[in-house]
Amino acid sequence: MIVVDDRGESTQSNPPKMKAKRRRHDPQFKARVALEALKGIKTIQQIAKEFDIHPVQVSEWKKKMAEGAAGVFNSGNRTDGAEDFERERERLHAKIGEQAVALDFLAKKSKQLGL
Repeated sequence: MIVVDDRGESTQSNPPKMKAKRRRHDPQFKARVALEALKGIKTIQQIAKEFDIHPVQVSEWKKKMAEGAAGVFNSGNRTDGAEDFERERERLHAKIGEQAVALDFLAKKSKQLGL
């Protein structure tokens, strides 16, 4: 942008830079980058350049992958989320059963009363 000052001289000003939007990466992408870093074939810098992300991000994902790797082999143990789901499912099945009994009772009584 060209700006003209009081003396009639023109100067060029730089427009303000806009802040870049934060990019969101899906879990598959993060896993692919972290696995590449864990292999150790390429440096963190090379991986960051290849995937167009910051090297610190590669290091963080690598660390998370290494910490969470043991969880992959815990398939026999249920997590709290799975236990909560099972508990809720059982509660809902019981509620459905109660409502079915009540509905049958009301249908029988309404038939007896001629309604």
